[in-house]
Amino acid sequence: MKFLQNVLASFTALFLFFGFVAFVFLVSLFSMEKTESFRVKDNTVLKIRLDRTLADREVNDPFATLAFGSGARKRMGLVPLRKALQAAAQDDKVKGIALYAPQLVGGIAMGSELRQALAEFKQSGKFIWAYADLMSEGAYYVASVADRIYLAPEGMVEWNGLGTEITFFKNTFDKLEIEPQIFRVGEFKSAVEPFMLDKMSPENRLQLNALLNSIYGSMLSDMTGDLQLDTARLRFLSDNMKVHDAGDALEAGLITHIAYEDEFIDAIAAELGLEEADDINWASYKQYNKALDEEETSDNKIAVVVAEGEIMMSGKQSDIITPEKYIKILRKLRDDDEVKAVVLRVNSPGGDALASDLIWHEVAATAKVKPVIASMANVAASGGYYISMAADTIVAQPTTITGSIGIFGIIFNVGDFMAHKLGITTDQVSTGQFTHLFTSSRALTDAEKAIIQEQVNNGYQTFTTKAAQGRDMPLEDLLAVASGRVWTGTQAKEIGLVDELGGLPEAIRIAAAAAGVEDDYRVTYEPSPLSALENFLEEISGQVRAASLKQELGDLYPYVHLLDRVKHMQRLQARMPFDLEVK
Repeated sequence: MKFLQNVLASFTALFLFFGFVAFVFLVSLFSMEKTESFRVKDNTVLKIRLDRTLADREVNDPFATLAFGSGARKRMGLVPLRKALQAAAQDDKVKGIALYAPQLVGGIAMGSELRQALAEFKQSGKFIWAYADLMSEGAYYVASVADRIYLAPEGMVEWNGLGTEITFFKNTFDKLEIEPQIFRVGEFKSAVEPFMLDKMSPENRLQLNALLNSIYGSMLSDMTGDLQLDTARLRFLSDNMKVHDAGDALEAGLITHIAYEDEFIDAIAAELGLEEADDINWASYKQYNKALDEEETSDNKIAVVVAEGEIMMSGKQSDIITPEKYIKILRKLRDDDEVKAVVLRVNSPGGDALASDLIWHEVAATAKVKPVIASMANVAASGGYYISMAADTIVAQPTTITGSIGIFGIIFNVGDFMAHKLGITTDQVSTGQFTHLFTSSRALTDAEKAIIQEQVNNGYQTFTTKAAQGRDMPLEDLLAVASGRVWTGTQAKEIGLVDELGGLPEAIRIAAAAAGVEDDYRVTYEPSPLSALENFLEEISGQVRAASLKQELGDLYPYVHLLDRVKHMQRLQARMPFDLEVK
């Protein structure tokens, strides 16, 4: 009976799986047909919604808009969006942009790149009007480029400054009887603090205060060019929480109109000279790009290598950076005569130190053959900086988080946790004193700790020496700005860790100029995006694995999940502080 139940369960699972696969293709085909048949008409208004995560490229996920689609995969691609805005600025049929801006997801630096693209569109003389029921501070930063900003009568603009909150696990580990054995270099290497402290160290508080104020200063500076408010006034409104509702926002000059969405749309129709709002021809940037149907034909390529995610030695997930994947890409581009320059687009907090070094070596080898320009997005810190520092030129946004030049290691002693919480014990036999050097089943001896600390010291020396060489700086000058400290792009340029301030378009232009092809080139992207089916399989496999483990382990699942995370931290790390989210 048990056997038959298992067979039936297997057949049911297979039936559901292939049903889902078929559904993926149907949704994909429907979406393709829907967008390919689009034509641009007179009185077209581009509708842009800030309700997805900003990223350079989109994920080909037909489930992104469905209830069971992964939130992480709901993306707005800045590359296709820029393409649409550049073409629309010259298209007489496109009259303007309706920007729906409830929140900014994906980081302030990416928001800055979107804002710059909108500002360039605005130079065409066409309108940009923004609307939201509720508007976050990041969304307002983007929306402030608009000619008009509409807010619902009962809505509000969040205008109270930036902040970050760090979660500390020390007390949790104490209760679980897990001992983090920590090895680091640099008083600012705060990635380990959540495991050893219950609040920020003075050094970490110092760097984060400087970081937030630098980011906020850049935001305010950008906004004053479009608002009738100077930075002092904007800071006063923020520091004193003067904006509580739509009326306050209007009185303070943060918005221009109070209206409901239908009134906002009616105003757009009136601006176009239309009698009915239904006569507006709306278009998403995806639809507009399909209507363009343009092909770039130049034989000269500027290859953009998108390195986004955590750096790890191995793994098949699309959102991690591994040596296996990126060494293969860089070697292919290095040997391709049509590729005249490479732009390494980095959006990574770092990760495994060895993996970072292996990728760095391949970037350095590529830079000996053709120009390599690093373009930093939201974050290119620690390992993210490591893989960037061999580039000929480093370009970062003023609000990019970078630096964090440092190495650390953690060996978690889970012996008491395993014995007292799970009832699991271990014993060891070895042929040498240091056979079990990286064991996590007991506390390390003083001799073992000394060896690991020496490895960390050596890793830091390697990191700083290569960084100094890459930046053409005396080592002592590099060491003065290292120690694991994080910097904004603005700060990093002042201290020599970054060459230029700007986004991906600026990096591409620099690469083309360095290669001598600034008037004749096309841009390609690596790695190739996953297909709709590959995205679906990757997402569903993760969900199935998690659900299976939960069912199999029951109450033990949270502990095993924690141990799985701990396991990935056992190697030397070049990683920035955990969960540093500016909001």
